[in-house]
Formats: sequence, C-alpha cells, structure tokens
Amino acid sequence: MPVKNRRTLARERLRRKYRPTHVRLLFVGEAPPASGRFFYQGDSGLYRAIREAFTTTFPGIPQPDFLESFRDLGCYLVDLCREPVDRLTARQRRKTWFESETRLAALLERLRPQVVITVVRSIVPSVKRAQERANWPAPLRELPYPGRWKRHQVAFLKQLVLFLRRNLAPTTSVRRRTGAPTSREAIKVQWRPKALVLCMHRRRKRQ
Repeated sequence: MPVKNRRTLARERLRRKYRPTHVRLLFVGEAPPASGRFFYQGDSGLYRAIREAFTTTFPGIPQPDFLESFRDLGCYLVDLCREPVDRLTARQRRKTWFESETRLAALLERLRPQVVITVVRSIVPSVKRAQERANWPAPLRELPYPGRWKRHQVAFLKQLVLFLRRNLAPTTSVRRRTGAPTSREAIKVQWRPKALVLCMHRRRKRQ
C-alpha cells in the first residue's frame, strides 16, 4: 500500500476513535495539512485554537484530556477534503472542494449533527451544497480560520466562545477538576441550539 494511503487510513482511524455516539456540534475544516499535523493528534494550530475556546468557556475541562472531553460533549471535527490541499494551485483547490462535496454530504447524512460550524470561510459554499444534497438543513455557523495572524486567532476565539456561551442550555454545568477525575466524570453539558429549539417549537405548533 502506498505511503500516502497508509497515512490517510491512519488519520481516519484516529479520527473515528473520537467520534461521539451522537454528534451535536460538527466542525468542518478544509483538509488535513500537508505538514502532517492533524487536529486529532493534538499538534495543529486548529487544535490549539479550539481547545482554547472550549477551556475558556468551560474552565473545568482538563487540557491534557481535551480530545476526550471534546468527544464527550458531542463534538466532532471532519474535513471537506480527505487529502491535503494547501500545496495545490487555487484552481486545483477549488476543484477538490467541489469533488469532495458528495463525501461530505454522506457524512452529514450519517452523523446528523445538530449544528454545523465551518472553520474556513472559503469552503462555506461547498458545505451548504453538501447540506442540500444530504437534505440536512442544520444551522450553519461560519468562523474565520485561526491561521498565523494574531487578529484571525483573536476573532476565532471571540466568536467561538460567544457561540458556545449563547447556544448552551441554562442547565449546562462543568465541575472543576478536583482529584484529577476523568473527562466523563468532570463534564456534563446539555446542548440546546437556539435555532434548533425554535425549529422544533414551530413544528409542534403546526401539529
């Protein structure tokens, strides 16, 4: 098996290890970076940015076990493209986005997330088309990519923290870490996205 294929399979096995039983919040990135870094390896800039947003919102989340906490909260991250695209030309990159929409649609249909969050604004049209193909109109939130520029990192953190605070039910509780409990023992969160609640309320009224 070619090295490239082995790396892809290894990435996807690692990703599936952290897939929640029920996906409440689905983050969608563009693609794994060509550098070999990966969100679920805990060594990418995107990993650090998302971890900072969650630990800012929930100070009780144990940072060394963040990926487990992320999963236990019903959160999952997938990529539009299966292979790295950051070394392609702009035209090749757009072509790969378009060709990857069918795969993302299948993922949406299978995972059925309550909310979808894109972490790269340039892929939003592809994500919207994938949602249409999957017939899964979950609320879509767009975030700026927290790249190398400080202002982008600050904007990402501010917007994601605000989203998490506004879209969790009042019953949300996160116990502070005492005696080094596991992430499952330390965190209890109930997600109640406002757009989803409003949609459910309208459906009940029609009935």
